Amino acid sequence: MSEDNPFDHNDIDDVIHGRLRLGVMAYLSTASPAVFGELRDKVGATDGNLSTHLKKLEEAGYVTQEKRFVGKKPQTRVFLTDKGRKAWLIWISRMEAIMKAAE
Repeated sequence: MSEDNPFDHNDIDDVIHGRLRLGVMAYLSTASPAVFGELRDKVGATDGNLSTHLKKLEEAGYVTQEKRFVGKKPQTRVFLTDKGRKAWLIWISRMEAIMKAAE
């Protein structure tokens, strides 16, 4: 963040800042791990849309997915990684600084 310009947006993490990914990160910060269907319902996504955004978060190292069977039904659990939690807290801090500067 530029100390000279608190409104500088260049260091905002674009991986997190997308609306759906923002919702995923916010939910996982309080409910990790989350079962895929639960996460989908909480963020209001379709299966395909959520899968696409989870892939982007996974490529950044912010989430991991674990596929397993519960009985005979497949289940995917999504975990927020330590790197993801750190990135989330940095994103929150940056947003707070921008809002404080706008007061």
